[in-house]
Amino acid sequence: MTTPMGYIKQILVIVDPTATEHPAVDKAALLAEKFHARLELFACDTKAAREMRLSSHVRANPGAPLPVNFKGELESLAVPLRARGLDVTTDTACADPLHIGLLDRIRHTNADLVVKDTHHHSLAQRTFLTNTDWQLIRGCPVPLLLTKGGKWAEVPRVVAAVDPGHVNDKPEILDHWIVEHASLFAQRLNGELHVLHVYLPMAIIGAATAVNPPMVAAATPEELALEEKNRRELVTALVSDYNVAPKNIHLELGGPAQVLPMAAARINADVMTMGAIARSGLKRIFIGSTAEDVLEKLPCDALILKPPKFGEHVAL
Repeated sequence: MTTPMGYIKQILVIVDPTATEHPAVDKAALLAEKFHARLELFACDTKAAREMRLSSHVRANPGAPLPVNFKGELESLAVPLRARGLDVTTDTACADPLHIGLLDRIRHTNADLVVKDTHHHSLAQRTFLTNTDWQLIRGCPVPLLLTKGGKWAEVPRVVAAVDPGHVNDKPEILDHWIVEHASLFAQRLNGELHVLHVYLPMAIIGAATAVNPPMVAAATPEELALEEKNRRELVTALVSDYNVAPKNIHLELGGPAQVLPMAAARINADVMTMGAIARSGLKRIFIGSTAEDVLEKLPCDALILKPPKFGEHVAL
């Protein structure tokens, strides 16, 4: 299999020019250095956003013109990046709804990676993904890195969240794709590659569904040990072409929505690499409630991947 991220030559950064901090810009700049890629800083305005700014401005400065210079804001972010030797362009647009404008830009710029900040609530210590975020997760045809406020460690830990049993009905190639991306991310960032598999024991699932009505069932220690052995063999086979230390292969019992965020915290993950699943027969991507819960609670950045050639086969 060819290296999926070796082709990253163009990184599109979606910038909120009204924000005071831009972790997406900082992290995209680091990736641009590591991949020798070009950067485009892009801001997209909407009618609703303009009306909100105008209303707020009128209340605070009645009679004064509304100052809007998104291009200038982007250029102020680009100047220090260019001083580091990066090839940086900036552009702005207006669109309604916002996600349509962003997806159009992604296609027209031939971006290989899209980077965007998510919105962090400091009191609750969790990230609230906006509707625009979810539309990008569903429709972005290239890898999408959703970043949070925290900086990456000096030696970042990049985690590949895999499901080699395919119990969630994702194509087999996607697990390999996830590991390929996570591996190359870790290599370029001089970081550590970790692999995480969260599962519910089949012995428990089978016993619980064999009765009517279904009930919670217990598995014997021998059954659990055998399944862990089998699962570990599947994961080990999946990553056999990669230099993954045995201590960096993590198997966790439980439901993904609860366990993935907790495992990411225990591993001290900087980036969790996850797959988005396209069900057959549907024209657009969707992620179920489990993945939504995971992304809302995840304590680190998330790199969201589609199956290879997703953009060629899925109509938005």
